[in-house]
Amino acid sequence: MYKGTMCDELINQSSNVTDLKMINTGEKPYRCTVCDKSFRQSSHLTIHMRITHKGETPHKGTLCDKSLSLTPYIGVHTGDRPYKCAMCDKSFSQSTHLINHMRVHTGEKPYKCAMCDKSFSQSTHLTNHMRIHTGEKPYKCTVCDKFFSEFSSLTKHMRIHTGEMPYKCTVCDKSFSTSSYLTMHMRVHTGERQLGPFKCTMCAKSFSKSARLTLHMRIHTGERPYKCAMCDKSFSQTTNLIIHMRIHTGEKPYKCTLCYKEFSDSSSLTKHMRIHTGEKA
Repeated sequence: MYKGTMCDELINQSSNVTDLKMINTGEKPYRCTVCDKSFRQSSHLTIHMRITHKGETPHKGTLCDKSLSLTPYIGVHTGDRPYKCAMCDKSFSQSTHLINHMRVHTGEKPYKCAMCDKSFSQSTHLTNHMRIHTGEKPYKCTVCDKFFSEFSSLTKHMRIHTGEMPYKCTVCDKSFSTSSYLTMHMRVHTGERQLGPFKCTMCAKSFSKSARLTLHMRIHTGERPYKCAMCDKSFSQTTNLIIHMRIHTGEKPYKCTLCYKEFSDSSSLTKHMRIHTGEKA
């Protein structure tokens, strides 16, 4: 156990590693029972309880009140990134983050799904994937009551309500709600037709991610692994199955804000909105 100079809480190594994994997902499972605040790490909840509700005063360090069992955690305060990747120029504040990153280079995927043949480089990615099988959607929008399987999806969705567009073009004054939209927009300025590293062996298309190539290959192979449990239809993508299931359930989650008509998919709502705006397709 290493005694740090920046805080007075002793953290056990295995629990700290588990807590740190929450950083990847944005999940905040540790909830204060007094004021309902939530935290990504149990240690942060402990510090909150002691300072806010018990009135304890930090006294061990200059940045926080924690004593550390994992000295790399100090990098959170200092910005120090002593763990350097030997294969690229990235560096990390903690050794566990470097270990996870190295799998980008090695291709190692030690976390295997028990329900299909997929495997993942990080346990958090497996957790997110399992929700495809279970249908679990733990992240709820507080504005329209939509649910999402990943915190990042909820974050992107919230921008529909807030109008936030944090990704700004450095060439013109346009802004975008996601980094991928900005990347596509930048090609207008560069004239680049970006070719990804994952190339289709049956046509000239290429993709930036292997998962997108996998989806594309089903156009050639005709594979439809996602089967409806209520009829004999099957689909090449989970999103198509989800939309199809609304035929059976009658769910129409997309509502027009002008006439309150409801639709089962976003593309139908987009087409409908043109009635109000006069926009031509």
